[in-house]
Amino acid sequence: MSRFNPAYRQTYTPSQIQQYFERVQLPKVYRDVVVATIADTQEGLAFLHVLLKHQLAYVPFENLELHYSSHHTIALDPQHLFYKVVARNTGRGGYCMENSTLFGTVLKSLGFDVVTVGAKVNEAVQPIAASPGWKGPVYDGWNHMLNIVTIAGTRYLVDVGFGSNGPTCPLPLAENRIVVNVGQQEMRLQYKGIPDLTQTSQKLWVYQFRNGADQPWLPSYAFSEMEFTPNDFAMMNHFTSTHRTSWFTYLVVCVKMVLEEGEIVGDITLFGNEVKKRVGDNSELLALCGSEEQRIAALEEFLHVKLDAAERNGIHGMITEIG
Repeated sequence: MSRFNPAYRQTYTPSQIQQYFERVQLPKVYRDVVVATIADTQEGLAFLHVLLKHQLAYVPFENLELHYSSHHTIALDPQHLFYKVVARNTGRGGYCMENSTLFGTVLKSLGFDVVTVGAKVNEAVQPIAASPGWKGPVYDGWNHMLNIVTIAGTRYLVDVGFGSNGPTCPLPLAENRIVVNVGQQEMRLQYKGIPDLTQTSQKLWVYQFRNGADQPWLPSYAFSEMEFTPNDFAMMNHFTSTHRTSWFTYLVVCVKMVLEEGEIVGDITLFGNEVKKRVGDNSELLALCGSEEQRIAALEEFLHVKLDAAERNGIHGMITEIG
C-alpha cells in the first residue's frame, strides 16, 4: 500500500494567497486577477514574470534559520513556510528548498502547471571555489530545488532560490537562447552531459550565466526534468542543512534583489560580516559588521529582516558568531 504524503499536493487558500500578495507587495492591479483562467496563456506568463520579480525582491534568499534560531534546522512543510515567510511578516525568506517550496505552492494554488525538480550545483559558483587548493569545477549531488512551469506548451525554468545570479524571469527550456538577466548579465540553458557522468549520452539542462558579452559562460547548476517528491527533498534538505561540508552550515548569507520601477536592477547581499549593494557595474559596501549587534542591525536596516530575541540568541556559540 502506498503512503500518501499530505505535503505533496498542498495548496494555499484564497485568503493565504492574498496575504502572500501583500507580503511581496504585488501591485494591486494584479491581486484580483483570476489566474487560473489565464495560466496557460501569454498573459499568464506575464503575470508569472511580475510575481517572480516581486518574490525575489521581497523574500530573501537566506540561511538564517541555521544560525539564528534555537533549533538550527530547516523545515519544508508548506504551511510552516507560509507562517515563517508570510504570516509573521518579519522579512524572512529561506534557502532554495524553502523559497521554491513556498513559491511552487503559490503557483499551484493559482492554477499554474508546476513540476518541482532537483539540481546539482557547480562548485565553481559556491564559496568553496575560493578555498586554497580547490581543483574544480565539479557538480555536487542533488542539492538544489527549482520549479518548471508549463505555459501554452512551453516549459520555463523558474528559480527563486539561487541568490544574486539566479534567473530573474521565467527562462524557456530551449538550448542556447540568450536572455538578458540583470544589467549586463546574460543567461542561457544548454542540454548536455556534465563531466561527473560516466555515460556521456546522459544529458541534463545546464543553467549558465556570464557578466557581459565578452565574459566566459559560467555553468551554475544542472537539472533534470524528472519530478522530485517531498521525500526526495527531505533527504536533500537534511544533507544541505546539517553536513559539515555544506557551506550553508558555516557561512551566513542573506540576499534580496533590488526592484526599481518594476524591474530588477541589482541586489543587496549580506555575506559573512559584509553587506554590499550591487547595481549595474557599481558595487557599494553598505556595512562591515564587527559584532553580532551590528550584523543584526544591518539585517534590519538594509534587508528589512527582523530577528526576535530567541533568534538573536540562537547564534551564541555557533561557528558563525561574530566576536
